[in-house]
Amino acid sequence: MRIYKALNIGEFHTNHCEDFLIEEQIATNEKLVAVLDGCTMGTESVFAAILFGKILRHIAKTKFYEEFVTNEAIEMGSKLKAVVKELVDQAKNIKNQLGLETNELLSTLIIGIVDTATAKAEILAIGDGLICKDGELIEYEQDNKPDYLGYHLVDDFDFWYDNLEQKLTISDFKDLSICTDGIFTFRNLHDKSKQMTESEIVQYLLVDNEGAEFDNFLDRKVRELKDRWNHLVTDDLAIIRIKVTP
Repeated sequence: MRIYKALNIGEFHTNHCEDFLIEEQIATNEKLVAVLDGCTMGTESVFAAILFGKILRHIAKTKFYEEFVTNEAIEMGSKLKAVVKELVDQAKNIKNQLGLETNELLSTLIIGIVDTATAKAEILAIGDGLICKDGELIEYEQDNKPDYLGYHLVDDFDFWYDNLEQKLTISDFKDLSICTDGIFTFRNLHDKSKQMTESEIVQYLLVDNEGAEFDNFLDRKVRELKDRWNHLVTDDLAIIRIKVTP
């Protein structure tokens, strides 16, 4: 199994990339993956995505160590819920310690635990974004008003989590991607008559396999869109693509 990543600042953003991604070992045969998209209208929107990503990275390392010591496997669905609960708890503590406002903690989150031995995954989307499983697209679109994680730090966690609807259990995948909605913002700024469709862009980045032998597979594709077809990503973009190898 190979995991490819791409993180790109959008052409219309000048200071910071407001997206973030992580890929971290959370158990012997399991990876924690996540893509995050900070809210442009939020205060210092890059902060929330990076903060949540850093917290998730620390949680994964801690849980990997705990599972190694106890030698007790935890079902992936339960583990994902525990990870999100720990993220919420730590975010609340940091919010209180730093006196942060909710507007400083607005980020979408697509998070998953992937079993690299069995090609199974548990995925949760909070806010908008895109998931692609073997060419099948699952888009979460919320009319530019995403339900950001930061809105729910004060909620009863179990009630909130158990009622979330954007959950997926995936089995026997061959090619699985999670990405922020920046994938829909590629534009030909030189010649609008040659604009590729969103479907063509998604197909090229999340389904097409040309160049998969390279570790920087996705970065090469983003560059190819720019250099060969004059298509620039105008919003920030984070993609994680996981391919089962023969």
